[in-house]
Amino acid sequence: MILSINNRQLTSYVYKQISMFFPDEIINDLTNIEKCVDIALDRVDYCFKSINVAYYCNENKESLFNHLNGDHYAHFLYFLSNSIWTETKDEKLSSKIFLLNKALHGLDLFYARTMPDIFLLVHPIGTIIGKASFSNYLTIYQGCTIGHLDTNNSSVPKIGEHVTMFSNSSLLGNCEIGRNVVIGANSYLINTSIKDDKIVTGQYPNTKISPNKSDKRFFF
Repeated sequence: MILSINNRQLTSYVYKQISMFFPDEIINDLTNIEKCVDIALDRVDYCFKSINVAYYCNENKESLFNHLNGDHYAHFLYFLSNSIWTETKDEKLSSKIFLLNKALHGLDLFYARTMPDIFLLVHPIGTIIGKASFSNYLTIYQGCTIGHLDTNNSSVPKIGEHVTMFSNSSLLGNCEIGRNVVIGANSYLINTSIKDDKIVTGQYPNTKISPNKSDKRFFF
């Protein structure tokens, strides 16, 4: 992977950001950041190598990470917060990095959420990714919402591979979404299942389901 700054500089960069944003006198554990930056970057590398979009790979299929590219950095902060949580159980540090992502990018993606290994966030301002079952090759644009409808978390979306959610679309409750499904801009589903190879437009319960004949992919 080709980095805009090296691992040591990235560790320092994150540490300085969370110290500035959250000056609560709780000592941030630099050791846990150092331990998990490499893990997070490995996850970024694996994810970005599959993304067939400009600025994610070069002509040699080497992944690119630019800490000043907001979409890149949003991915990285999720992977870092999640890695710190799974590796060290440092809840305060995981929370701060989650909140840093929220402050910088308007992205609500909790550190304990289990995202797929390969996914794409496209300028995800205002996106809320709650509890769901995710699959690889998921693309999420700005203003999207995914999650449950009740406080018991009894019914959450189940999302298949190669699903694209365009801007301001939502999947709420018991939605089982098949493979190669597109959720159109400003569309939403509630407790509705969609079969493979479909395009969804409109708002529940007045949604329109059309065949998706496109083989265009955001991924290799």
